[in-house]
Amino acid sequence: MARTKITVVGAGNVGATCAQVLALRDYADVVLVDIKEGLPQGKALDIAQMGAVLGFEPALVGSNGYEETAGSAVVVVTAGLPRSPGMSRDDLVATNEKIVREVTERVAAVSPDAILIVVSNPLDAMCHVAKNVSGWPKERVFGMAGILDTARFSTFIAWEAGASVKDVTAMVLGGHGDQMVPVVSATTVGGIPLRKLVAEERIRAMVERTAKGGGEIVNLLATSAWYAPGAAAAQMVDAIVLDEKRVLPCTAYLEGEYGIDGLYMGVPVTLGAGGIEQVVELDLGDDERDALRASADAVREVVGLLTT
Repeated sequence: MARTKITVVGAGNVGATCAQVLALRDYADVVLVDIKEGLPQGKALDIAQMGAVLGFEPALVGSNGYEETAGSAVVVVTAGLPRSPGMSRDDLVATNEKIVREVTERVAAVSPDAILIVVSNPLDAMCHVAKNVSGWPKERVFGMAGILDTARFSTFIAWEAGASVKDVTAMVLGGHGDQMVPVVSATTVGGIPLRKLVAEERIRAMVERTAKGGGEIVNLLATSAWYAPGAAAAQMVDAIVLDEKRVLPCTAYLEGEYGIDGLYMGVPVTLGAGGIEQVVELDLGDDERDALRASADAVREVVGLLTT
């Protein structure tokens, strides 16, 4: 029986990390695509040879075209320019819109039944591009952001509380930008509410650091993060291909949920074989709901810059 095929478009740091994590899972063939000759082929070969060391079966192909991607069950789109210091995610709109449009057209032509996970920034806007170009239903076109933002928030909480990150349960909603909304009311450490463990001013500092978490790494590395984003995208692929029914924060197209209509926003969803199988509505506090509305307004501004 043939393995499931997963395509990762973009063999830069994020795409290659996603392909590497998926290869380690050892349940699917992985095709890595990039326009730069030699780059996807070389990285696919390197990851495949890692299999001999770590004990997974190398089933990786690198390509500059889309023929090898035909029949993919899931396509992860990481292609596009990364951020550089002083640049916001929104500054990437014009350039990355063209890239995501072309990639979506090529992918849809050869894998018409695939599920599309967008990672390219500005994430919320690029999801709109992918959905409009593909014409696919909202359940099959969505974005990776909330898992990454939640991972950052969870890491800071574990450090602050002196606890294992495995015991942290957190959720970050909203647009993937400075106005994302960590839901403190739903955050616990080992089942204990965060506010019982950490002072309010320290929580506010962690919320602020989470919202600017991507920028912090850009300033340190002079480019965008890749290890955590690549792993977060791979976790979404796991949930879909293995039909795990995981409740994960993803950038989903909302049609009235949370009082938001016609917009991609980060919210908790049930992720399984059908893609987004349900949007989960949390009971938010008044401040959190107001912050989510403000985040939606900021996303609408960026989406308004699109030509697609």
